[in-house]
Parts: sequence; structure tokens; C-alpha cells
Amino acid sequence: MINGTIMNYYLHCKRQCWLFYNKVNLEDNSEDVHIGRILHELKNDGKQSEIAIDNIKMDKITSDYVIEIKKSDADMAAAITQLEYYLYVLKKKGIERKGKLQIIEKNVAEHKINVIEYSLSVEQKLERLIHEIEDFLEREMPPKAVLKKNCKRCAYYEYCFI
Repeated sequence: MINGTIMNYYLHCKRQCWLFYNKVNLEDNSEDVHIGRILHELKNDGKQSEIAIDNIKMDKITSDYVIEIKKSDADMAAAITQLEYYLYVLKKKGIERKGKLQIIEKNVAEHKINVIEYSLSVEQKLERLIHEIEDFLEREMPPKAVLKKNCKRCAYYEYCFI
């Protein structure tokens, strides 16, 4: 079943997406993943504020917004699509919200905030993407590893390249 993480990974790195979906989970050893979890806790004063509905876990939801928090703006397209996916799932349940993507980068005084509007074109894009991802995840083998500049920070780096 597709969730926000799979949606994000598919756009960020298809190999990472396939491995994660097929339970090759190397993220527990990733310093970046630990930092992301700590940032979530600090932002919420140590309280668990994630909201789980069906297959999605949103960082926060208010009367106006679904809020997703990221530690950097390294892959904004993937983060935005992940948030759009949350809006899509909620809309299917009759809950309409805008999205708010908050970027909490270290050494940056002001955090970046992007507001996401849900629309028919977003819905159509997501429905095409969902079918594409479902077809992709049925493959028996992951795609070959392709070294990119951000690979060295990935939890799957050693699995793919060493």
C-alpha cells in the first residue's frame, strides 16, 4: 500500500522506494533519519503529535492545514508531492485542508514555509502517479543503483555502493 514515505521516495530515488517498500529498511542506522525524528520532537516540545489515518502519518493537522515538517529543502518536489498525497487521502474521506510544508534547516534563523493548495490538477497528477508507483512496486528486482550527489547521505548508500 502506498503511503507518504513511498510517494516521497519514488520521486527522490526509485531504488530507495523499492527497497523500503520491500522491507529492506536501513533507516534505523541513519544519522539523518535520527536528526529528522529529533527535530520533530523538538518542534512539538517532546510530545508525539503525528496523526495517523489509514496508511498516512501526518506531522500535524489543524482546522486549516495539514503540516509536514522537513529538516531541509533538499528535495522540495518530493516533499510537496508527499504533502499533496496527504491532502488527496483526506479529501477522499471528505476532509479538505490546505498543506503547509515547513523546512527547519540548521543554521537558518527563519524557517521556510510553503503553502500548498489542493486542486483538480493535483488530484489528477496524484492518481496517475499512484498507478505508476503501484506498477513499479510490482517489479521483482529494484532498479540499478545510480550514484548521485546526494547518495552519500542516504541510509541505503552502503547497500547500493559498497
